[in-house]
Amino acid sequence: MKIKQLLLLLLFLLPGSFLFSQVKRLEAVKKDSFITYKITHPLHQVEATSKYALCLIDADMKTKQVKDVSVQVDVTSFDSGNSNRDSHAMEVVEALLYPDARFISTSITQKGDSLQVWGNLTFHGITKKTYLAAAEHWTSDKLTVDGGFNISLTAFHVKRPSLLLMPVSDTLQFKFEQVFNL
Repeated sequence: MKIKQLLLLLLFLLPGSFLFSQVKRLEAVKKDSFITYKITHPLHQVEATSKYALCLIDADMKTKQVKDVSVQVDVTSFDSGNSNRDSHAMEVVEALLYPDARFISTSITQKGDSLQVWGNLTFHGITKKTYLAAAEHWTSDKLTVDGGFNISLTAFHVKRPSLLLMPVSDTLQFKFEQVFNL
């Protein structure tokens, strides 16, 4: 008898919990979104951008909270405006062996419109725990998430390229903006 009452209570409460949570999977609009990396050499800086990342988020539409994030980008899709430089970059990161980079969140803390996102970044065949800071901007029809993070090339076993016997900085800086239709 108690089991029937418990099951009845669960069946009654379960649909109500779905009414309060409106988690929706959203995919970033590629033409409006980008990921850019910047690397510094003593003589110049290089920036390259990709507009081809697959970025998915789970967002609670009622509470306006991002619950989960996953991103995958083909490393060959980054364009610096110089095809020779981009070809060399693809050699350095061994794009034929490691064609994509991935980030999967493990936890997200939200304070106002600021997001602290922790997760696992896989780049050059190595996975490392990574933190990124972001901000979210909600309108009636769009959600925009922008932010950035840095990684160490040597931590991901990428040999730093050199120009005139001077290597580039070990820090690869990323910034991103991802736009989602609601």
